[in-house]
Amino acid sequence: MVVRDGRVDAILPAGTAVAGTPEEVRLDGRWLEPGFWDSHVHFTQWVKTRRRIDLSTTTSAEDALRIVAAALLVNDDALLVGYGFRDGLWPHPPSLAALDAVAPDRPVVLVSGDLHCGWVNSRAAARLQVQPDEFGLVREVEWINAGHRMDGETAPTMAHFRQAADDAARRGVVGIVDFELADNVSIWRARVAAGVTSLRVQASAWPDRLDAVVAAGLHTGDALEPSGLITFGRLKVVVDGSLNTRTAFCHDPYPGLDPSLPHACGVQSVSPEELRGLLKTAYANGIQASVHAIGDRANQQVLDEFERLGVPGTIEHAQLVATEDFERFGRLGLIASVQPEHAMDDRDVADRYWEGRTDRAFALRTLHEAGAKLRLGSDAPVAPLDPWLAIAAAVSRNRDGREPWHPEQRIPVSVALEASARTRLAVGEPADLMVLDEDPAMLPAERLRELPVAATLLGGRWTWSTL
Repeated sequence: MVVRDGRVDAILPAGTAVAGTPEEVRLDGRWLEPGFWDSHVHFTQWVKTRRRIDLSTTTSAEDALRIVAAALLVNDDALLVGYGFRDGLWPHPPSLAALDAVAPDRPVVLVSGDLHCGWVNSRAAARLQVQPDEFGLVREVEWINAGHRMDGETAPTMAHFRQAADDAARRGVVGIVDFELADNVSIWRARVAAGVTSLRVQASAWPDRLDAVVAAGLHTGDALEPSGLITFGRLKVVVDGSLNTRTAFCHDPYPGLDPSLPHACGVQSVSPEELRGLLKTAYANGIQASVHAIGDRANQQVLDEFERLGVPGTIEHAQLVATEDFERFGRLGLIASVQPEHAMDDRDVADRYWEGRTDRAFALRTLHEAGAKLRLGSDAPVAPLDPWLAIAAAVSRNRDGREPWHPEQRIPVSVALEASARTRLAVGEPADLMVLDEDPAMLPAERLRELPVAATLLGGRWTWSTL
């Protein structure tokens, strides 16, 4: 393969002499593949999470409180922040009073593993200007908005962002779609200027910044700075919640909740009418959309609006879909941006709260066979920014030695690899490549999870190499 000016210039028979190439790298029988994209990342949250108190292994509120108590003894941040609790299967719910008892004098914020709620004590609630319930929980829109006021923890430096990008490159990643709730356009311009150059980035905008990006004349695909690494992506709209927080908007109520309660079936964060208005504004101004929908009722409403307007788009997550709605993904030409590792994290929670419906949950094969264009991602920090984990989960539907969960929804490794890349090994394509010691198509899923990447190139430039 001959690479010139950042692109694949030629693919020639082995041994062909090529004039005018300043560097020759012999791969010695290794495998050359397109580099991977992670199609759903919250990059700032991913970097922050790597430095927060780890609650991912907790199995009860008491576990979490013990970790917080220990952390208070050694952490002197003005705001103590932990991440990763998943209370869907805890024997007892969180408690505002219990967290206040452990931390009466310091603000403490514990972020759920799905990012859709926070467990806060009274000091933190006052600092963030939120109203927690009796459990100390703040959910969905109120919680997401509170993120802007969560100052006081030690902020990551530009070196931390460079390290996170470099770590992704070591796993063969050449690009990410960043859905951080922030001014991603300005932030990523500054990061590239400061040397965060290991990844391509599609920088999204949420509805609160839609008017600004329209006024700036930005369109999906526009380059945002001279290197061409950063382009403007899509409008991100979140119409419902999540499974672990029991706020994904479903047709059926969640077990244990009074069906007459307003949120018994989940939370509708954005109505169909509001979504329609946002989509109309975006598409009229050359901006495509990615819409978060997890519950089957949310997915149905989003499909309705894409069909009503006759525009292409992406549905993020598509975790629970009504049987009759799968065919619309293909018929409408929609992208299903999915995170296969979530099925491994959430299988037990889904069995409890979506009982009787899990045959159409995280239904990758059904989406693929219905004609949806699959794109794989992590939703980092919800799952690690490592595409090999997503691929392994997609092709095996198991982890940690457990039996496969709904194995009928496995997809072939060739489909998973294609859904993780944006380029091909072809003349004229960007030289966004990775080098592997083994053929991934021939490996069992457990090997895929830890498959070493020998080298990664971004536009023909080495961002990682052991060669």
